[in-house]
Amino acid sequence: MEKSITKLKMLKIWEILCRETDENNPMPSTTLMKKLLDMGIPCDRRTLYKDIDALNENGYEVLCNRSRQNEYYVLDRSFDTAELHILMDAVQASSFVTEEKTNELVDKIATLAGNCKGEVLKSNAVAFNTVKSTNERIYYSVNEIITAIEEKKKIEFYYFNYDASHNKVYRKDKQKYIVNPYATIFSNDSYYLLCYDDKHEGMAHYRIDRMDTVRITDTPITKRPELKKFDVKKHKKQVFSMFAGENINVTIRIDKSLIDAMFDKFGPSIKMNMINENEAEFTADVQISPAFVGWCCLFGNRLRVVSPSSVVEKVKEQIESLNSLYK
Repeated sequence: MEKSITKLKMLKIWEILCRETDENNPMPSTTLMKKLLDMGIPCDRRTLYKDIDALNENGYEVLCNRSRQNEYYVLDRSFDTAELHILMDAVQASSFVTEEKTNELVDKIATLAGNCKGEVLKSNAVAFNTVKSTNERIYYSVNEIITAIEEKKKIEFYYFNYDASHNKVYRKDKQKYIVNPYATIFSNDSYYLLCYDDKHEGMAHYRIDRMDTVRITDTPITKRPELKKFDVKKHKKQVFSMFAGENINVTIRIDKSLIDAMFDKFGPSIKMNMINENEAEFTADVQISPAFVGWCCLFGNRLRVVSPSSVVEKVKEQIESLNSLYK
């Protein structure tokens, strides 16, 4: 019984110090002993010193400011303050995370820094002006998708859009989609399921916040040899706004002011050739879709598709269509 109490006491010492201390907020030994006593665990100075020595000997580092009344604190954590701040900002800025879940996740992330720094982190958190999703079922959907990927099972779901009154309008007259889940992708401030569609024999994307009643089926996924070499990172660079299309090598000429933006989009491995002192040219493997054509028009006269001619014609058609709209 005494050994059980000793083990429990050491566990509680570690929990208290992790939760309530850091290098700027050490805890005096008298305070620590009082907190233990409030939990029904008696402790004197001699046994406290032994317990902390035992924690350090077993890899649980507890630091001490030596004085008449020793002060203890835990410094090493899984995340430092800057890393936690980045995570909090990412959650705050993500539109697919609902308002309620945002607050819950921010609180959980803050606790990883301990009580003192956690409060500072929360007080400095920026409330981004982001329109948040109202679909609370997204977390259930993500859990089902991840479990299905692990178990190599197909999933089924309904897919919907919103009408002008923000009512759900289900696609396929509310017939179920059945797909082979492959991965989840965060892109353009939305969260997507990347999957293989047996019917169309190709990869497809679905916004997870537009998926309803996601359920794992008993059917194993369709094993496709080509999926073994499928590169999600490369795929994400090729698609635009998650609209898939035919893969084509496209040569693009840009004003030098767009060089950084192109590296951000296509990655540092693209070969950028300076045509003259003001223009550069590169070739990238992209999936041709309406989203890509629209993207080409975003930069005005600072970006021009050079080849192939079929893609050049698609961009011209898009420009002519926009021009006729405003006549």
